[in-house]
Amino acid sequence: MLHSMTGFATLKGEQGAYGWTWDMRGVNAKGLDLRLRVPDWIDGLEPAVRGALGKAMARGSVSLGLRVQREEAQTTQVVNPAQLNSILAALQDVENTAAKRGVTLAPTSGAELLATRGVLETASDDGDSAALKQALVAQLPDLITAFLEMRQTEGAALEIVLRSQLDRIEGLTADAAAAAEARRAETAAALQVNLARVLDNTDGADPDRVAQELALIAVKTDVTEELDRLHAHVKAARELIAKGSPAGRKLDFLMQEFNREANTLCSKAQSVALTRIGLDLKAVIDQMREQVQNVE
Repeated sequence: MLHSMTGFATLKGEQGAYGWTWDMRGVNAKGLDLRLRVPDWIDGLEPAVRGALGKAMARGSVSLGLRVQREEAQTTQVVNPAQLNSILAALQDVENTAAKRGVTLAPTSGAELLATRGVLETASDDGDSAALKQALVAQLPDLITAFLEMRQTEGAALEIVLRSQLDRIEGLTADAAAAAEARRAETAAALQVNLARVLDNTDGADPDRVAQELALIAVKTDVTEELDRLHAHVKAARELIAKGSPAGRKLDFLMQEFNREANTLCSKAQSVALTRIGLDLKAVIDQMREQVQNVE
């Protein structure tokens, strides 16, 4: 199956106090061009992403963005045992001193102790970048799979278009062969008339030499080889499409060969009908070449 270089995928996830959104887009390119926008404070994430994408695809300009947001950290209050023991020991000393002097102190409540600075501490659970990177890398295959599935869907539609265009080229090639055959009789008759005209108006002309020159003209206007090569290119293109991607570079080369044969056909046409067919061929080939630019 052919794969298109056009694709899009998005995916969301979360880990601890972090949430994120992946955004991945692809368009056509001669090679593989990866453009990444990922947070640089997550150590080792960009090389991991680049390596995974490089293994998954061969061509295309791929832009991948990752937006990470830190949610409000979940906090809990915990007692600092060392600070509490220190305060209790100090209270004990104060109470002992007061008792020796006959002073009675009101008992200290638990709420008062907890309100003392340093007894309660805030613990924050916001994870770390290593755990975040592990979660992101683990989700990356799902993002790539979604992206490739869309490229396959686009490729299937593209394959239908390319096959239809090849059918059109094959049909026009057959029309060109019929037009060339019809032109053959007209050309032979025209050559005979021209030969007679030359011989009647030229003193001392060598009939054999004139005939050779006219025969050379006939050879130069023969399009049999061009038509044969067009048929061969159609067959080769169908085989490449059947094999599936990666086939873009080879198909692009074939489109150059298609165009060369169509140009030669037009230059040799020597008839309105054959010229018209050659121009139609060039139009279809140009349309097909635009589509081929998007094949991986």
